Amino acid sequence: MARPDRVTLVTGNPGKVAELRELLDPLGVAVVPDDRGYPEIQHDELRGVTEAGAGYLLATGLEPPFLLEDAGLFVSALKGFPGVYSRHALDTVGCQGLLDLLRDVEPELRSAAFRADLCYVDEDGTPHHFEGTCKGRIADRAAGNGGFGFDPVFVPDGAQQTFAEMDAAQKNALSHRGDAARAFVQWLSNQ
Repeated sequence: MARPDRVTLVTGNPGKVAELRELLDPLGVAVVPDDRGYPEIQHDELRGVTEAGAGYLLATGLEPPFLLEDAGLFVSALKGFPGVYSRHALDTVGCQGLLDLLRDVEPELRSAAFRADLCYVDEDGTPHHFEGTCKGRIADRAAGNGGFGFDPVFVPDGAQQTFAEMDAAQKNALSHRGDAARAFVQWLSNQ
């Protein structure tokens, strides 16, 4: 299988496009956004969501190669919530609602992890999954104007800033999406 010179990223999120472009540009792989979307099934694993999405996109005529990604914030004190339901939680309760749920939780018990599943569908229509994780904690308050989603309330291990306070390069170096994308880049480099 040859390395593609371009790959379609199925997302309506310009932040995800920018993050992936920064990682794939050095390989000479152009990232082309496609905001057509796909049904995000309810599943208890991120991989299940991307696998179903890839099948839908292939069935509805999207030409491979393409990428899609699903990510979630898993908060220990909330038994993994919002997890795979992060988008819904963000749309309904938002960052402040998450902070409210953790109001009485001691700082040492606010551990969390962002997880991502990046699904690459090669030119033959075969899905390949790349997972990434970033461990950290939920901050006491939202901070920063960058990033998206729950970035203003998540502080990665070893950092003093939330993802929303970091520039793209800092976030990519630590993030779950960056971790998954680096695994994809490593795999792609060997193709």
